[in-house]
Amino acid sequence: MRITRVYEPQPLSTGAVLELSETNASHLGRVLRLPAGAEIAVFDGQGHECAARLMFEGRKALAQITALKEHNPESPLYTVLGQVISRGDKMDFTIQKAVELGISEIYPLTSVRCGVKLNAERFDKKIAAWQKVAIAACEQCGRSTVPTVHPVTALCDFCETAAARCELNLTLDPTAGTRLRDLTAPSSIALLIGPEGGFDQAETALAAAMHFTGVSLGPRILRTETAALTALAALNALYGDL
Repeated sequence: MRITRVYEPQPLSTGAVLELSETNASHLGRVLRLPAGAEIAVFDGQGHECAARLMFEGRKALAQITALKEHNPESPLYTVLGQVISRGDKMDFTIQKAVELGISEIYPLTSVRCGVKLNAERFDKKIAAWQKVAIAACEQCGRSTVPTVHPVTALCDFCETAAARCELNLTLDPTAGTRLRDLTAPSSIALLIGPEGGFDQAETALAAAMHFTGVSLGPRILRTETAALTALAALNALYGDL
């Protein structure tokens, strides 16, 4: 039987009783209609998970922790995705599937050819929504560590951050002679994915100057969301745990 998992950013300890968020209370009680005494799992987003028993007090939902779980589904390959923001629900899809594939951090990026132009307030709302997408993906796929969706970042700032933090920095280039399988196994990778129209010449030069290596995913041109997920799946198959 599949156990429903919920995210609660609270300290977890055996025997403790947690008051669940209104969102989780509504989902468990009104949507899933779980009865009192049902077994659930609670995780804190920091890598800890516990088995719990569901209880209700009026409209409140409580979780009585019965045992801490030894569960570590995190990929040994630390991956940071810099993804130029895509239109519609494509960005939601990319974030959801990247979390399922083991992504560690996500940076939504702006670029010259980025098709999404919003003011700061609307971008902040987007970040909050994308973080919820990441949390929901963790609930579904069994991860107990929630990847951070960072604030919208300029391309140059992401390149500088990634160059300082990651062992290997990659960007996709259909003309490159290097394939993913040609790389030396790294422990951490920053992956830079451009918009549908690709990076302009100045942005490509910037990435190269910041030591991003161009790699090819084959002879076919992939959409931005397809490219990101294909690259992440291949990297984890080669150097992670797929």
